Amino acid sequence: MRETAASEEHENVTRRTPSDVHDPGRPFFCAKCASPLRMMNRGGRERPICPLCGWTYYAKNATGAAVAITEQGRLLLVQRKYPPFAGSWTLPAGYVEYGDSACDTAVREAREECGLEVQLDGLAGVYFGADDPRDAAHLIVYAAHIVGGGLRPDDDAAQVEFFSPNALPEEIAFEGQRAAIRDWKQNHSTC
Repeated sequence: MRETAASEEHENVTRRTPSDVHDPGRPFFCAKCASPLRMMNRGGRERPICPLCGWTYYAKNATGAAVAITEQGRLLLVQRKYPPFAGSWTLPAGYVEYGDSACDTAVREAREECGLEVQLDGLAGVYFGADDPRDAAHLIVYAAHIVGGGLRPDDDAAQVEFFSPNALPEEIAFEGQRAAIRDWKQNHSTC
C-alpha cells in the first residue's frame, strides 16, 4: 500500500466515534459474576461495567485476512454467495480465527474459496471498515501469487474471476475491501 494512498484514504473517511459503530457482541451481563452491566465512563468512553465486581467489557474489532492475487495484470475477485452483500465482489478473504495467524487465514481462504494454492509475497495494506453488520473489522491484505490448484468457486463463493483494473465490478462489498481494491487499481492502472 502506498503511503500517500493510505493517508488520502484516511482523510476521506468519515470520522466515527466508537459509539457510532454497533457492537454485536456487547454483553448485558457480567462474564465473571453474571450481574447486569451498566454503561459507565471508563477511560473516556462509555462501556458496559459490572457495578458489583468491576469487570469491564472492552469491545474488539474483528480481523480479516485477504489475498490480492494478480495474474497478467488482472486481480482475482470472489462473488459472495451468502449475505451480507450476496452477489457483491471481494478479494478472497475471511475472518482470522482465534489461534490462527492472518497469513495462514489468507492462504486458507484462497484454497477454500478459489481452489488455489498461493504463496504470499508481502503485505499489501491494512484497512478498516464498519459497514459489515456482523462486526467492525480490520482487513489485512497480502499480495500473493498462484503456486498450484485449479481455479474454481467453492465454499461461500458463487463465482471467481480475474478483472483488469479498468473492468472491476461496481458492486464491491465492505468498506475495507473497497479501499484495498481501489489501492490495487491505482497501483496497476496504466496512464
